[in-house]
Amino acid sequence: MGAGAMLANVVGVPLGAFAGQLVGWRGPFWALAVLAVAAMALIARYVPHDAVGHQAVSMRSELSALRSGRLRPAPAACATTTGGVLSTYSSISPLLTGRAHLATGLVPLVLVGFGVGALAGFLAGGRFGDRRPHATTIVAAAATTVLLPVICLLSGYAAPTVALVALLGLFGLGANPVLISLGVRFAGEAPTLGSALAVSAFNLGTAIGSWIAGLALDSPWGARPSAVGTAITALTLIPTIAIAVVQRRRPTTPTGAGIHRAAGT
Repeated sequence: MGAGAMLANVVGVPLGAFAGQLVGWRGPFWALAVLAVAAMALIARYVPHDAVGHQAVSMRSELSALRSGRLRPAPAACATTTGGVLSTYSSISPLLTGRAHLATGLVPLVLVGFGVGALAGFLAGGRFGDRRPHATTIVAAAATTVLLPVICLLSGYAAPTVALVALLGLFGLGANPVLISLGVRFAGEAPTLGSALAVSAFNLGTAIGSWIAGLALDSPWGARPSAVGTAITALTLIPTIAIAVVQRRRPTTPTGAGIHRAAGT
């Protein structure tokens, strides 16, 4: 499922841009609405229902998982890592055309590069995360924190900027399947809640990060979104290191194939 979301960045962005040029910006929205209805029918037909022996978890039991100190850092890391990356990504087009002096028609190709990097990072993150979950999340956050200011410094040069944007997709979103798996694992008897919190945190971080980047851009100082993204992404190191330290102090069990499933591999 996660790999499909990353694949949408590779296929959906250029197709949406192309369709918008042909039929106007409303066309892709109508097309997505039709596809959503078709997806509902396919899900109802092919996604299996709960097994007969499946025992539902009560709402009280799920909510009690929120008291777990181990669960809280995982959604926090989900919010900051995605918020940092996508607060920069949301303003990538003016950076590419205004500072790197790329033609507007080439911008979708750069976005495809970001999507390819994100897909590769998502799949690789799931693989490495099975063996070294904490190292994977920390390295991804640290690499992203370095990449964002480098993009800002080299944004006047087209070729390095294009390559760095692809690397941003690779490292910036590579830890997501690991963070989702850790959220499910730390939720204990409420894995559905753990998964929902992780995905909700991704969306919340994206919304808040993009909003802060917009405020900074409109401020008298004219702060660049990449600077805001760097600060937000650096915060990811706090919960990821905290998770690693807490887990080192107690017996752990391998995350196993859960991360493979989260990554869609």
